[in-house]
Amino acid sequence: MFLPAYRKHPYSLLLFSAEMHEPPPNLTHAARRLPSVAGAATALALLTALNFVNYIDRYILPGVQEQVKREFHVSDAALGSLTLWFFVTYMCAAPLTGWLGDRLPRKPLIVACALTISAVNVLTGTVHAFDSLLLRHAILGIGEASFGIYAPALLADFYPAEDRNRILTIFYTAIPVGAALGYLIAEMVGARWGWRMPFYVSAVPGLLIAVLILIFLREPSRGALDAKPSGRQHRAHVLSLARNAPYLYATLGMAMTTFSMGGISAWMPSFLQRAGFSPDTVGLTLGGITAGAGLGGTAVGGWIAQRWLRTNHRALYLVSAWSALITVPFGVVCFFGPRATMLPALGIAMFSIFLSTGPLNAAIVNAVPAAVRATAIAVELFLIHALGDTPSPRLIGMVSDRTTLSTGLGLTLVSMLAATALLFAGARTMPRHKQVISGQ
Repeated sequence: MFLPAYRKHPYSLLLFSAEMHEPPPNLTHAARRLPSVAGAATALALLTALNFVNYIDRYILPGVQEQVKREFHVSDAALGSLTLWFFVTYMCAAPLTGWLGDRLPRKPLIVACALTISAVNVLTGTVHAFDSLLLRHAILGIGEASFGIYAPALLADFYPAEDRNRILTIFYTAIPVGAALGYLIAEMVGARWGWRMPFYVSAVPGLLIAVLILIFLREPSRGALDAKPSGRQHRAHVLSLARNAPYLYATLGMAMTTFSMGGISAWMPSFLQRAGFSPDTVGLTLGGITAGAGLGGTAVGGWIAQRWLRTNHRALYLVSAWSALITVPFGVVCFFGPRATMLPALGIAMFSIFLSTGPLNAAIVNAVPAAVRATAIAVELFLIHALGDTPSPRLIGMVSDRTTLSTGLGLTLVSMLAATALLFAGARTMPRHKQVISGQ
């Protein structure tokens, strides 16, 4: 389903070794610097695997947070602060890491990210105070922010713009699958050996993938499949991000979606346990729903967008807008309906919200030129977390302390309606494809 059917770049049909030869001097800049497909496939596989491990790390905490709450005797608002500080450092690191990503080779930076994340997970076993846990989670945000910037920018240099929706859909399938396994590891390992042990388990694959990236991944030429601007144009492109309407609408729409996803992922285990579901099965249940609905939604959303792009250049925005709108009624049933309807409604809502994963990320990558792609992704990450999943867990916790957790989770429905409005508006500003990738 996801393998690109390259029409404009027939060299990409090869899935194995593709030797690169020096082309005639009259070819374009992009044609002289085409990356091999073997290198592209290796990069996609390794970076998707590392993204998968990162989401395992991120979703272990929601799966064990009731154990954390009992050990440290903290409130729901304090539990929400763990995610808050994770994303505070995530946001603060993004501008610097984006600047570095546009100037330094991405491969060693990605290896450093992987090693940092694994080391922090190992050190979690030494945490015996809640403030130390806050510090640990804050450091983790630096590593994950850096990887989240470098990996999509590097993948964009392996594939032409018309295929990035497919490639980023594959890359972001790591979100539902990693989240599901994070919940599952938290429940199965945490229930038997305590809440610290799952973090040890997640550290091992990160170290192994870092070694594989160091050995096998090749750095592509920056902007190999995009026009290369001059230094003056580079500075102009950076400044033009504030006036780039397709980029801004997509980023703000993703911020509202991220508010919902962050709040739901942080509080759904607690919500189900408090609704009467067994603590021994909540992790397995959420893992199954997240993996099935999330993976299915990501795949279907990418497929719909790719087909719709043949007739409508606004398809990436429209799929994402409808994804947000369809999520709302099923969220209402899940949070406020009877117990018997909670899990079916949750599954459909998660399927709907994941429809936008590939298309919306592809829209952001395609909306900016290659020379400032890492910087643009850094700005995007800063905004989506500053407005999205940084405040949402704590805000939901604060509302929960004063009313009910259902009411707190209702905030996520408001943000999905905001995402719908922003993305439909963004579709109206979307210029033709070639104008976007050239940075006009």
